[in-house]
Amino acid sequence: MNPFFLIILFALILDFVLRLVASLLNLKVLKLELPPTLEGVYNPEDYRKSQEYTRESTRFDLVAITFQLLLLLSFWFAGGFNYLDQVVRAWGLVPLVSSLLYIGILLVAYSLLTLPFSVYATFVIEERFGFNRTTPRTFLLDRVKGLALAVLLGAPLLVGILSFFEYSGPYAWLYCWLIITIFSLVMQFVTPTWIMPLFNKFTPLESGKLKEAILNYARSVNFSIKNVFVMDGSKRSSKSNAFFAGFGRNKRIALFDTLIEKHTVPELVAVLAHEIGHHKRKHVLQGVIISILHTGVFLFLLSVFLGSPGLYQAFYVEQQSIYAGLLFFGLLYAPIELLLSIVMQMLSRKNEYQADRFAAETIDEPQSLVDALKKLSTSNLSNLAPHPFYVFLNYSHPPLLQHMRAIQRYEA
Repeated sequence: MNPFFLIILFALILDFVLRLVASLLNLKVLKLELPPTLEGVYNPEDYRKSQEYTRESTRFDLVAITFQLLLLLSFWFAGGFNYLDQVVRAWGLVPLVSSLLYIGILLVAYSLLTLPFSVYATFVIEERFGFNRTTPRTFLLDRVKGLALAVLLGAPLLVGILSFFEYSGPYAWLYCWLIITIFSLVMQFVTPTWIMPLFNKFTPLESGKLKEAILNYARSVNFSIKNVFVMDGSKRSSKSNAFFAGFGRNKRIALFDTLIEKHTVPELVAVLAHEIGHHKRKHVLQGVIISILHTGVFLFLLSVFLGSPGLYQAFYVEQQSIYAGLLFFGLLYAPIELLLSIVMQMLSRKNEYQADRFAAETIDEPQSLVDALKKLSTSNLSNLAPHPFYVFLNYSHPPLLQHMRAIQRYEA
């Protein structure tokens, strides 16, 4: 039996089983009655609604990942990768064009087949629980813009990677690593200014009590900031959030308009303090460095396995090619990706505690951070008592109760 076949099949099934077990355990601990530990956080009616939302979303996610696995296995075992390869080769095009078409056809086909799940999640589940504000027009435009960016930015990068591996010899992975690193760093500066405004409107926060409080706080922690932006998150959802993006002069802190609607000034300053805490503790830089190192490891291993006939035989492909090898190695890399994702979730949760601590120690009223987190969780119908294994596998942020307990320790 082909060892590549066994490793990839095992990795796919393991990932599915882990997610299935975690989801079933999470469903099992859902209760409609408000636990005593959550009194004062949720009222009983909102808590029941949060449990129903979690149950419906989790069941839908299970259907989606089952469909995705069956789709991949069916296409794989039916020889779909080889069939498409032969069709594209028969067109007699320039190799790089054939490469883009092969990968592009697979990505477009996958997107179209999974599109109904996005439609249902947005216009049925999110609508049912009062979150959805996305219009069909906005939904369609988002996907058109995403496709356009993939063509304009992704296609040239992909051509560069394929070209290096085709013509640059044993150090191709190193050249690709350099190019991808430069591209990623440039995108860190470009995205806040040019990419994100394609999807949302960013308006400088108006002068007033909130802006004054934010700027005063930023000065108190020696954080250079020219402005804070309000993002029209309500264009798509009633859920609230805030985020930090970019570096240098292009760094951007954005508050959703829905966040501003639901929170007091001290609470909003606390949320902003948390985001600045990520910057002060170098979490953004940390993420960039880890991403660069991860890319280097991936490309090096890709260069090792790219010429292995067994990798192509595992997918019943008759002729070796850089473009097919890139896709197949991505599946072979899945066990490492799964382990890395778990480690990154753990690191992210640790970073959240550090950002909480920074905020609690630098704002006037640490309780306002707790109040802000409570409102965020209740307004987003977050599950406040998830199963620990589900948290371990999926959560980039600690559950609310752990957030609250940590902040209270910082206050003490």
